[in-house]
Amino acid sequence: MSAAGQNPAVRPNTPAPRPLKIAMIGHKRVPGREGGVEVVVEELAGRLSAAGYAVTLYNRAARGMPRPKQYAGARIVTVPTINKKSLDAVIYSFLATLHAIFLSGGYDVIHYHALGPSVMLALAHLLGRHTAATVHGLDWQRAKWGGFGSWYLKLGEKVIARYADEVIVLSEGVREYFAQTYGRSTTFLPNGVEPQPPAPPALIRQQWGLAGGDYLLFLARIVPEKGLHYLLEAYKGLETDKKLVVAGGDSHSGDYWPMIQRLAAEDSRVILAGFAAGQLKAELLQNAALYVLPSDIEGMPISLLEAMRCGVPCLVSDIPENTQLLGRFGARFAKGDIEALRTALQAALENPPPAGPPQAEYIRQHYSWNETARATAALYRRAAGLG
Repeated sequence: MSAAGQNPAVRPNTPAPRPLKIAMIGHKRVPGREGGVEVVVEELAGRLSAAGYAVTLYNRAARGMPRPKQYAGARIVTVPTINKKSLDAVIYSFLATLHAIFLSGGYDVIHYHALGPSVMLALAHLLGRHTAATVHGLDWQRAKWGGFGSWYLKLGEKVIARYADEVIVLSEGVREYFAQTYGRSTTFLPNGVEPQPPAPPALIRQQWGLAGGDYLLFLARIVPEKGLHYLLEAYKGLETDKKLVVAGGDSHSGDYWPMIQRLAAEDSRVILAGFAAGQLKAELLQNAALYVLPSDIEGMPISLLEAMRCGVPCLVSDIPENTQLLGRFGARFAKGDIEALRTALQAALENPPPAGPPQAEYIRQHYSWNETARATAALYRRAAGLG
């Protein structure tokens, strides 16, 4: 169960005169931490529900997937859609918005997550509904989107800038982008991370013979913008007996996953662990010698927060979204530069970058889901004209 279902209620600073009704649209499924959007929705929903908010989550239907009615106090409505990359978010967000407007009994705020689903925020606005939107990243920059997909995502960005009552961003860079491009003010609310109980190497020892401290870890979705291909190429020439564990699922990025499989097959030290969650994920994070995130594009990488919270040494590409989280800890390399990554990997293995308890404490103090939930609650009141 996520931290949202375990922590005490997070009560807004100024009590609302009545419990607000909130709808969230844009994620795939909750519970199910398939990506950053799903993690954010899951963590916020449980805390806001515990605080007295009536939260409804609009899940996307998928063949063979369960259709729960509630999670951590939040109601779940499952919306049909088409399992096709170019139409999935369009159809889902349209039907979810129609339900939220006409069949729900009314919400105080409809909260859209990510650019694509936020196109339908225009419809909610034009019909007089209060709205909020979270920009998880500038998704049109991602390699998997073609002409229509990129255009549609940019449309969502413009809709958010023009019509949303409140806009949340996950990085200072995106806040600056909205200010410079649209003259739109936004609210920076970081993702959070919760402490985990110790997870000594048991499952990872059983499955792959890993004892802890004997592997590098990549933990992210297997998509081009995460830069896994750079890491595999750089790792080839690395003089180390430490294995490279790749933990993540294929995110339907065309021929990218087959390419990753071919690259991984060229080095017997590479372990393709698949999607990792729960105890397996905790063990992989806590026992890694080095966490590596070579991404070209990020929103706010939750897996980096989690690795830092575990005190694990981290090596990341030098994009602002990564380096702002890293602060004075970890090590960096020039984005997209395989030779620079190989050199940085070798250096980090020979002389690990700053990490340990001071890094974990830094994350604990600055990245809290409880604080983000409180700020989100206040933002809802502003969007609804109540605060």
